[in-house]
Amino acid sequence: MITPQSSLRRSERSRRATLDAALELCTEKGYGRVTVEAIAARAGVSKKTIYRWWTSKGAVLLEAFTDAFVGATPFVDTGDIALDLRTHINSAVRLTSTTPYGPAYAGILSEMHYDDALAEAVQEQLVGPRFAAAEDRLRKAREQGQIPADADLPLAVEMLYGPVYYRHVLRKPPQDEATVASLVDHVLRSLGAEPGSPG
Repeated sequence: MITPQSSLRRSERSRRATLDAALELCTEKGYGRVTVEAIAARAGVSKKTIYRWWTSKGAVLLEAFTDAFVGATPFVDTGDIALDLRTHINSAVRLTSTTPYGPAYAGILSEMHYDDALAEAVQEQLVGPRFAAAEDRLRKAREQGQIPADADLPLAVEMLYGPVYYRHVLRKPPQDEATVASLVDHVLRSLGAEPGSPG
């Protein structure tokens, strides 16, 4: 007899197998050649199962990328906002520069321009929550006196992420740690903060 708990475990195994299969195929074939049929065959699940949980291959790969991105780019609080932002941005750069995550994300960003449902999912599942988390970390730094009270936090988040997305979308070389440090210092100075001196 299948209990609700064992059914849940089986569903999670199928979900993980589907996400892993999608990433593997993206590495082997490239985003454009990945199909839901191929994902289902590799994962050992039915197309019906995939379409019960996701609307398209882009939605599958978005969830796979988001899982990895959130896990790899936490917003830590060491008490030093400059250090914490450098850690976060460097982690984001590393992930988006690594196969299969970089190619998968590039494919998602391309496809969302003509897939409104995917564009909405990117905003709801990835961009919105990560921007909100970044604002929360900056807000805490403001409360700690590391950033001036009148700092425009949403603009600061866009300034931090913008160069990362720009380089990724245009397939330019990713930032190295020195470039990321310079970016973080520039953003903090633009807010009226003094980089490198917490508190």
